Amino acid sequence: MIEKIDWESAINIRRSVRSYEMREIEKDLMCKLKNFINNMEVPFSHEVKIRFFNANSDKKLYSTFNSPPNGIAFISNTDIVSISKAGFIGELAILYATSLGISTCWYGHYSFEELGRIMPDIKSNSLLPKPKWGYGKGVVEGERVICISPLGYWKKEGLRLVDRVTGSFMSYKRKEISELLEGTTESLTPELLYALDLARKAPSGANSQHWRFKFFPDLKTISIAMPVGYKHIKWEHPDVDIGICACHFWMGLLLKGIKSKVSVSEEEGRAMWKFEI
Repeated sequence: MIEKIDWESAINIRRSVRSYEMREIEKDLMCKLKNFINNMEVPFSHEVKIRFFNANSDKKLYSTFNSPPNGIAFISNTDIVSISKAGFIGELAILYATSLGISTCWYGHYSFEELGRIMPDIKSNSLLPKPKWGYGKGVVEGERVICISPLGYWKKEGLRLVDRVTGSFMSYKRKEISELLEGTTESLTPELLYALDLARKAPSGANSQHWRFKFFPDLKTISIAMPVGYKHIKWEHPDVDIGICACHFWMGLLLKGIKSKVSVSEEEGRAMWKFEI
């Protein structure tokens, strides 16, 4: 069973932070986060790995900001189902970190060269081309670091001007459920609407919010996927975001005492998550 923390608050307060204090996470907090990850239970089988690393703020690991001392990497095979599972599992870790007061940022365009210096084994397959940012795109042999995230404490003075002026994060603005749902909300119970509300608050590349929710006629099966043929202008792995969204929906069901059978498969070139309640 998932640890009892205030998951709803973690979802509501989490932001993608791109400016950090250059100090390490307290040891007791890191121990709690590592313990949670080591004992994490999810409702499906997987081979996703999570690894912690130490970064150098003088080196350019992230393309748009300097790295705090601590970071985390989400590793999986590169087929669509595996990277979507990495999104689901990684988001659980990130939400738990948020509950501890640790700031994060899902990041796929990391410096391949710098991460390779920090984690030399990610370059083990010398036959692969060496991309500048991320591991590249498409399915390749073996495991790769799909995304990384800093772990640290955010600096308000480092926010974008518009965020400082408005007191909000532009990237946190979310579409309404009605814009993301195939059909209407008329027949949905308050519990299902609650889960959908948490799901729509999931982070996504450039805040694209490309997930779509569909209820089968009996309202006992719900699917989450992106539209067929969807392509993001910059982000190579939008199915990671679908996994993150599925994580939020699953958590919403759990918080309302609804158990579900969870599955994910590749359908028409995209990850398709299904919840049977």
